[in-house]
Amino acid sequence: MAPRSCKVCDRLRMASGSIPNGCSEAMSDSIDYPCMPWFGMDIGGTLTKLVYFEPKDITPDEENQEVEVLKNIRKYLTKNSAYGKTGHRDIHLQMDDVSIGGRTGSVHFIRFPTSEMGGFLALAKKQGMATLITTVCATGGGAFKFEPTFATEVNMKLAKFDELDSLLKGMKQIVQLNNPGEVYYWANPTQPEACTKELYDFSDPYPFIIVNIGSGVSVLAVYGPSNYKRISGTSLGGGTFLGLCSLLTGCSSFEEAIELAAQGDNTKVDKLVRDIYGGDYQRFGLPGDLVASSFGNMCSRERRQSVTKPDLARATLVTITNNIGSIARMCAVNEKINRVVFVGNFLRVNQISAKLLAFAMDYWSKGTLKALFLEHEGYFGAVGCLLAFNEYS
Repeated sequence: MAPRSCKVCDRLRMASGSIPNGCSEAMSDSIDYPCMPWFGMDIGGTLTKLVYFEPKDITPDEENQEVEVLKNIRKYLTKNSAYGKTGHRDIHLQMDDVSIGGRTGSVHFIRFPTSEMGGFLALAKKQGMATLITTVCATGGGAFKFEPTFATEVNMKLAKFDELDSLLKGMKQIVQLNNPGEVYYWANPTQPEACTKELYDFSDPYPFIIVNIGSGVSVLAVYGPSNYKRISGTSLGGGTFLGLCSLLTGCSSFEEAIELAAQGDNTKVDKLVRDIYGGDYQRFGLPGDLVASSFGNMCSRERRQSVTKPDLARATLVTITNNIGSIARMCAVNEKINRVVFVGNFLRVNQISAKLLAFAMDYWSKGTLKALFLEHEGYFGAVGCLLAFNEYS
């Protein structure tokens, strides 16, 4: 099959006499790939995740043909770790020697608040992306919401892919490339002094439960590479945590909310079993330090006057995490699956919740359920739609 002609490359060829590196016309006649640069976007309700594939197998001839705009984009994205005031590249997550679409290179992971989409598009236009790219692959609810904005602001089309399909495709790819370094668990989660982070071999994964914690939460039961179903979810997710924290403490970012929570004591806000029973509820094995009523102590004016913003942030985090853990455990029990994988940007810089979830899975299942976590947390959807774009282009 003859390769399709790229309109952007046609314009650039007329202007400069050269074809951008990565264009289908610069490749073998038997291969048909979208124009570089290659991006994958997961536009969530709170955070947008962007992956950029940087080819490292560029030949001298290709480098000579590469247009200046593409060189500048590559240099800008890979030489910086911050973009504007709110965009960040997670350098520690960079993956090298990755093969996509017949090319070998590095995958870079970038994030910015979805509320700053206007700033992102302005930056894309400034760096010349709008003159070089006609289509960007995207997933998440924002791929639908912002499709008209991309078209009018930067003349780009969004190739949209299902977010749950993309999540699983991206997760499978990264786990295969990064196994056993990608998946880990918290050993001895019920013993804080002995709790340690350990690698987990996920080369034989099926079946498993996946709990995707973004603005809200989706729970999937996964039985095979393309065999899964959504079995539950909750509207109380990472967006809830940040929204409530912003109301209660005045914080302005997820990082600030987590920092506050790390300094706080939720037992000053929550009513515990011992506050009701004076100790453990022994008949049903409920320890005295278990939360019986989230924010239950805030019914008292005296207690309200004594709590701090860090206490409120910690209580909010514990409330949201405990709710997610309860739903995840019930789903695992119902599906008779003993491995529960937690992903999503709610877990970024959030060891408090990861350890709480590990504790909940282990304690309430009497050690029969294992909570697993992944290093790339919330980027799987962006990777998955990038892979799908290259497969179907």
